[in-house]
Amino acid sequence: MENTYKTAETKVRITADNDAAAAGVRELLHSRNTVLINLMASPGAGKTTTLVRTIQALKDEFRIGVMEADMDSDVDAAAVSKLGVRVIQLHTGGSCHMDADMTKRGLEEMGIEDLDVIFLENVGNLVCPAEFDVGADLRVMILSVPEGDDKPLKYPLMFTVSDVMLINKIDTAPVFDFDFAAAEARAKQRNPKIEVMKISSKTGEGYEEWIGWLRKAIREIRHEGN
Repeated sequence: MENTYKTAETKVRITADNDAAAAGVRELLHSRNTVLINLMASPGAGKTTTLVRTIQALKDEFRIGVMEADMDSDVDAAAVSKLGVRVIQLHTGGSCHMDADMTKRGLEEMGIEDLDVIFLENVGNLVCPAEFDVGADLRVMILSVPEGDDKPLKYPLMFTVSDVMLINKIDTAPVFDFDFAAAEARAKQRNPKIEVMKISSKTGEGYEEWIGWLRKAIREIRHEGN
């Protein structure tokens, strides 16, 4: 007996629609010569502390805006707003990630006319945010030492799509069994071009390299947009 029903691959359609919206976001930002950085990590990996130190290092050089994405709270937006940069809190309504349409609406609400760099602190997890292009120029993910060096094996897509892997909380290395070489090798097995840097958002160790790399990347992207 023949099947009397159709099968529709809805995820393919959703992804295609999102990719089209992301291209629109990217075009809008480039028309303003504004760089969007998508910051992703698990809860507790140090997204906000990393972001705070990064903004402190760059805010005298670039006009910075921040979009804080969370399912419900505004804790991170409150922390970042103390730095004197423009901040908007985005509630995802239970969604575990930002998509391109949410990002576009967030940019419209925040205003981008006089901003050079915008950081999107995505919802905390290593699965959903990796699946959706938000129109960012750079995708930065944080892997903290307490999480373990096996995360590139467990969540391969996140490491495949990211431009940078920051290994955070290196000050805790004496306490945890973390193999830095293995973590880097596993990430580069997924993405040979991924940049890997070790940092401690608590002590500031490694930030000179990270900020130097990011400063150069921002300037190159903005130059390309002119």
